[in-house]
Amino acid sequence: MEPHYYTVELNWLEERKGIISSPELKQKIEVATPPQFPKGIEGIWSPEHLITAAVNSCFMTTFLAIAENSKLNFHQFNSKTTGKLEIVDGKYLMTEFVIHVRLEIVKEADKERAERVLQKSEAACLISNSIKGATILNTVIVFYEG
Repeated sequence: MEPHYYTVELNWLEERKGIISSPELKQKIEVATPPQFPKGIEGIWSPEHLITAAVNSCFMTTFLAIAENSKLNFHQFNSKTTGKLEIVDGKYLMTEFVIHVRLEIVKEADKERAERVLQKSEAACLISNSIKGATILNTVIVFYEG
């Protein structure tokens, strides 16, 4: 595979706040220091939120590709990821990302296969594989009785 490149630009606005954009995307995102830090700002996306969002969204897109290739029929997918920030050896690190997934499958007989697809998705997620923090997957698979 040829390398892929993704360009993100950042322009400082004021104080501890900036705006990120990409020439490849229409939407801009305001970013700031999180409120847990000096002069942090509430209610604005922080780098800590963005890395957690990257783990969560990468897991979802990886799951969708693997589920499609595995012909896993599901009704609904929801995930919530919590990123843990700690000081390790005097440095701030995101040490852990816990992904909580709720998956509604169409056939009850697919429950074991669904669990395998979720596990494969966690193992194949390029963002999780690119960061130091551990990724922990917690799943709930339920039968959709539409």
